[in-house]
Amino acid sequence: MNKLGLLVLVYLASTAFVFAGGFSVTSPEVKSGGNIANEQVFNGFGCEGGNVSPSLHWKNVPAGTKSFAVTVYDPDAPTGSGWWHWVAFNIPADLTSIPKGAGDPRLKRMPAGSIQSRTDFGKPGYGGPCPPEGDKAHRYQFTVYALKTDQLPLDESAPAAMVGFYLHQNLLQTAVLEANYGR
Repeated sequence: MNKLGLLVLVYLASTAFVFAGGFSVTSPEVKSGGNIANEQVFNGFGCEGGNVSPSLHWKNVPAGTKSFAVTVYDPDAPTGSGWWHWVAFNIPADLTSIPKGAGDPRLKRMPAGSIQSRTDFGKPGYGGPCPPEGDKAHRYQFTVYALKTDQLPLDESAPAAMVGFYLHQNLLQTAVLEANYGR
């Protein structure tokens, strides 16, 4: 096979993979690779955002999925271990989205049976981006986990690291949306 034929074959194989579609997550409020809007930014620690969790929509769910979890993580936080901004799990398998504002436990917008547990802010619920002033822009990873179990045996007091342990023990696949924020 000549080089042109090989290039065409590689191109067709790569486009077939893209069009076949894998497990993915999107949000009207947060664009992949984009900058996070003030509506989603934390309100505290010197930040003056709306602290509203974005809506998340996922598709092409892996076969065998029995529940979902959602996290928001900042790997660039100057802590040595990153920063957990949102931890939610036991989201029913028949759902493919969560609404805007669901990260506020007082509003009760999370699906029935789901649990929001402790973040690095010390309490359950969404806490938006708020990196140190003057630091480089941080990456924020909005991750949906497709799980092979109906429920994780945890409650709202579970720290993010413990939830992470159970997520990885029951993981089928993840879908990640990454966006940036700096100040």
